[in-house]
Amino acid sequence: MLKVAYSKIYKHPLPINHRFPMEKYDLIPKKLISENTLSKENFFEPGLIKEEDIILTHSKKYYKKLISQSLSLKEIRPIGFPMSELLIERERKIAQGTIECTKFSFKNGISMNIAGGTHHAFYDKAEGFCMLNDQAIAANYLLNNGLAKKILIIDLDVHQGNGTASIFNDNENVFTLSFHGKKNYPFKKEKSDLDVEFDDEADDSEYLKKLENVIPNLIHKLKPDFIFYLSGVDILKTDKLGRLGLSIEGCKKRDLFILSICKLYNIPVQISMGGGYSENIQDIIEAHCNTFRLGKDIYF
Repeated sequence: MLKVAYSKIYKHPLPINHRFPMEKYDLIPKKLISENTLSKENFFEPGLIKEEDIILTHSKKYYKKLISQSLSLKEIRPIGFPMSELLIERERKIAQGTIECTKFSFKNGISMNIAGGTHHAFYDKAEGFCMLNDQAIAANYLLNNGLAKKILIIDLDVHQGNGTASIFNDNENVFTLSFHGKKNYPFKKEKSDLDVEFDDEADDSEYLKKLENVIPNLIHKLKPDFIFYLSGVDILKTDKLGRLGLSIEGCKKRDLFILSICKLYNIPVQISMGGGYSENIQDIIEAHCNTFRLGKDIYF
């Protein structure tokens, strides 16, 4: 059974005009259940992550500031969210959800977190809607507990995974791959193990060709025993923040390629949803739901 981390707290209340579409975290499971792709039994409520698991990845001093709500205004400004205790509880749930997902991935081959993909969170600072880097935390959890030796993080959100790249800059056990818009946020890029950049308006053909040229060779070379996949749908042409030119069908083909190759090589994969900011919320929901549909079809 496909297991999916989900909590009502994922839809954290924000000002109604905020550009981050929080309502997608409720609409995705509702759509998947209504169309009989998934049932309530597919979803699980994650717990709250322990401090000991967070400080494998993040500075203890930084984490204490988050918990105590004592970040300075200068530190809060790059996040883009108004701070609250509930917001930090949400981050802790998301990170724990990704850790718990990895256990289902080892069992079933795949798992998903409806939220997550918080790849702009650094060791000791937050930015870009990201405070705790869920996939980096889960990767370090696997390494620290001897559950994996070589991890590949495939980040296909339209924005470079700068926090993830920085966190694993000197870690030979984690390979960071980022496909992203060349001229998009963050405007100061970090150095991933492999960065693949696209000019504005890059279309399905260009994107998928590059994906097909890079991914199989990389997996063959690295032979990872676990893959984290960040499947942001902000690569869509309709995305307000994306600047690329992919269609919903092109986005679906991207996911099909990644999941099929993970299945082919029998490498457990955990998927976090990442960004999506299209004007029409239904574009976001449909593109995200395709990832879940493919996960069920390919693995179950």
